[in-house]
Amino acid sequence: MISKVKDASAQIVQQYQKIDSAKNEDDKPVGADKTIAAERVDLSNKAKDIQKIKQVLDQTPEVRDEKVQELKHQIEIGSYAIDPGRIADKMLGESLIDIIV
Repeated sequence: MISKVKDASAQIVQQYQKIDSAKNEDDKPVGADKTIAAERVDLSNKAKDIQKIKQVLDQTPEVRDEKVQELKHQIEIGSYAIDPGRIADKMLGESLIDIIV
């Protein structure tokens, strides 16, 4: 009777050890026989928008040559008109931004 109890206990312990070792196998680093899971990054919509804006800015030249040439031509022939009210509005707007920031 005692040997049956020992055998049953030994079987339970062995079963537990098998289950425990199987769990530990899942926690181990990836071996040669397993494939590596790909990492995944999810970006928020705001981050995606910022990324798109950055790409557009990277592709946009700092100086628009066509615009510069057009303005030079207008100045040379005397047709470039200066709008003092518009300049004043821009100056006030920029100074307000400087005060706020």
